[in-house]
Amino acid sequence: MTNLNYGIIGNCQSAALISEKGSLEWCCLPNFDSASAFAKILDKDKGGSFDVITTSDYNIKQKYIAKTNILVTEWNNGSDAFEFIDFMPRYKDEDKSHYTPPDVVRYVKLLKGKPKFKVNYSPKLNYAKGETSIKIKEECIKATCEEEAYESLFLYSSFDYSKVLSGEEIELKDDGYFLISYHEKLLSQSIDREFLKLERTRVYWLNWSEKTTSYNYYNDEILRSALVLKLLSYENSGAVLAAATTSLPETIGEVRNWDYRFCWIRDASMVIKVISDLGHSRVAKRFLEFIISVVPIKDEKMQIMYGINGQKKLTEEILDHLDGYKGSKPVRIGNAAYEQKQNDIYGILMDVIYQQFSEFENTLSNSEELWTLSKSIVNIVKNNWKNSDKGIWEFRTEERHFTFSKLLCWVAVDRAIKIAKLLGKEANHDKWTNLRDQIHNDIYEHAWNEDIQAYTQSYGSTDLDASTLLMESYGFIKAKDPRFVKTVLATEKELCNDGLMYRYKNKDDFGLPSSSFTICTFWMINSLYKIGERKKAKKNFDQLLSYGNHLGLFSEDIDFKSKRLLGNFPQAYSHLALIETAINFSGGFTEEEELMSAIH
Repeated sequence: MTNLNYGIIGNCQSAALISEKGSLEWCCLPNFDSASAFAKILDKDKGGSFDVITTSDYNIKQKYIAKTNILVTEWNNGSDAFEFIDFMPRYKDEDKSHYTPPDVVRYVKLLKGKPKFKVNYSPKLNYAKGETSIKIKEECIKATCEEEAYESLFLYSSFDYSKVLSGEEIELKDDGYFLISYHEKLLSQSIDREFLKLERTRVYWLNWSEKTTSYNYYNDEILRSALVLKLLSYENSGAVLAAATTSLPETIGEVRNWDYRFCWIRDASMVIKVISDLGHSRVAKRFLEFIISVVPIKDEKMQIMYGINGQKKLTEEILDHLDGYKGSKPVRIGNAAYEQKQNDIYGILMDVIYQQFSEFENTLSNSEELWTLSKSIVNIVKNNWKNSDKGIWEFRTEERHFTFSKLLCWVAVDRAIKIAKLLGKEANHDKWTNLRDQIHNDIYEHAWNEDIQAYTQSYGSTDLDASTLLMESYGFIKAKDPRFVKTVLATEKELCNDGLMYRYKNKDDFGLPSSSFTICTFWMINSLYKIGERKKAKKNFDQLLSYGNHLGLFSEDIDFKSKRLLGNFPQAYSHLALIETAINFSGGFTEEEELMSAIH
């Protein structure tokens, strides 16, 4: 079985995926949402890659340098061994700003013997839409795209350029390097310069990891997930991406293939809440600055998602010339969901704003802007909460009165009331409290199905939905409330398949979902833990962690039968939920329970 056995490297401007065999198979430059320069992951023949080729007697291993986003792939045949150390530079420059060039450095380290390898350097610029021509220049190898007059890529290396391009065998006698850059370099490149970049980048990530809150249990998994979430934050604007890729399918051979290189208010807000809890308040501050810059504060035209530079129009386009991952067409860029109405985004954003006010210091100017936004959101909720919408799962046709959307409308007003109290601004207290109670009572009466004995996906429905499991964590209901306990158990019975969760099982616009949505399994584990099913929850959690790839990374979905990873990768949703769940376990077990768990 093939899996999404990739490592991600990045520098908060862009990212690249390196396969477990050391092949660079996805990279967009200069930014996350730019056209791809390497896209073998979406078309093994036409997409473009930078492969490392050795004889079959080499064993290949891959790992991250501990507490960093620097990836090491080692080839070893017993007598000869070498490593490719892959990273994108990120460190503080002389002026204290971050140096984050659109570069991929592949530092080649000699370990022993006289190892030999070949490279296949084959970039395909602009999503491989046209021919990419490659020429050796005086100081570099330059790739240009006929379709785009100004699109180019530069490769600098300590190795012989003609051998690199012809795929001739290279005997490694000392450390070497490859530097792929979107820009032509002004300074001459050398092995010493690349080594310095490597060391500075290593120190940056070690310092960042040192500032991350540590826990008694699952600390390695928490930190790796936190490092992934940091990679998905965009330095220039403060936006947070849902994932680093486009069109990796939810199910092989089907059409649920979407571009996730955008900032969903929902996904990003959930990420920000978690990463703030881990001690990284700057990321939260930057995200809220991004929100203030893109959201029309005194207007109802808030979108569910934006481009990472604040773009409001994300027109969807199909790249017919690419075959798709494992033949899964279509390959899409852009995302038409930006036009949808989803009423849950208000509560999710308000939850982050409340956290910002309650846990971190704000400037007066920033506080005033966030308070204005808070009041505006309450007004939007007041005018819209009774309306149907597309819901958290972005149904593309039918609108309904989704329970989760109503719940988050309640959260929006609840958090606004709490913010008002913190700021001593309680003039609207009675009006807001009445609105909160009205929404609460509406959910209590209409979302509960007496026959099913559970809160259901939407008003009047008999369908269950994993999103109702969040009713407790948002404070709507107590964990031991009989209604919540019954909802958890009914949802587990209906939607759980061999420890993995469906989002829902009713047909949507594309038929019946056939893979597990990873975040929903984490939600179920959390819910089981909270209602007292702690041993089952921990067993399911350990089982789910075993489905991560060889580096502990998760995509959006998992196949029920094969347990292979599916969907866009790595997925912010999955990693934020892993962190939340692990933190719950980390502080919540008695010594006796830990001992029993270890025995079993």
